Amino acid sequence: MKNQNRLLWEKGDFTEIAALMRKSGEEFVASLEIKSPLRVLDLGCGDGTTAIPLARAGAEVLGIDIAENLVAAGNRRAAHEGLLRLKFQQGDACDLRDVEDGYFDLTISMFGAMFAPKPFDVAKEMVRVTKPRGRIVMGNWIPNDPTSFVSQLLRISASFTPPPPEGFISPMTWGVADNVAEYFSRTGVPREKISMIKDVYEFIALDKNPENLIESLIRFYGPTMSAFEAAEKNGNEEELRRQLIELAYAQNKNTAVGVSIPATFLRVTIDL
Repeated sequence: MKNQNRLLWEKGDFTEIAALMRKSGEEFVASLEIKSPLRVLDLGCGDGTTAIPLARAGAEVLGIDIAENLVAAGNRRAAHEGLLRLKFQQGDACDLRDVEDGYFDLTISMFGAMFAPKPFDVAKEMVRVTKPRGRIVMGNWIPNDPTSFVSQLLRISASFTPPPPEGFISPMTWGVADNVAEYFSRTGVPREKISMIKDVYEFIALDKNPENLIESLIRFYGPTMSAFEAAEKNGNEEELRRQLIELAYAQNKNTAVGVSIPATFLRVTIDL
């Protein structure tokens, strides 16, 4: 049986949302100052928002994602661009059983591994597959951050869904510095090797207004789709839609045409 996390991310078509994040993905990769040859693991990679620019920069890249539809989309993008040193495969961030110890110079995860259900296992696996003196970089949404569109989107969506099952660990715990330090300290990484700063990702689309952006999220983004389904059962779908549209208008910085919505996140860097 497929696990619930996989069902969530295969539910819609995240490629439609990832298309709004391409520019920020390229800017993030540029900030890493990649020097090839370099082996990179992109964990929770989607269809390649960061994996594609990493490969363009000359790195050998393996993208792993829980959703088979996103893996297939990523491989199509890689083939289209002729990126022969980039491969996507299906896998679980909690159990990278097909990846050997210490293989990668750099392991990154932008808003991907944070959604896996076992954060301590995720941290352990990321450290295990990264070389000694290698680097781990994560981007994690910060809970309840008023400057983060995605954090507020997830907060509103959660208010329309049933309570999570007992033992559930919210993915938003990855956006709290003390939690990140605890997850990695269990793997033996000392606190002084972990640095954390706030950074910004942008959702950019010149062909959408804020209302159309929300409709895309309702149609294609797993967490929003689930929230909308739950709201429909209670007759609250129009209230959920209203709150999300209000959020998009409030955070849109491009009032002339299209959308440009910044989303603050916690950027975690670990030097092993």
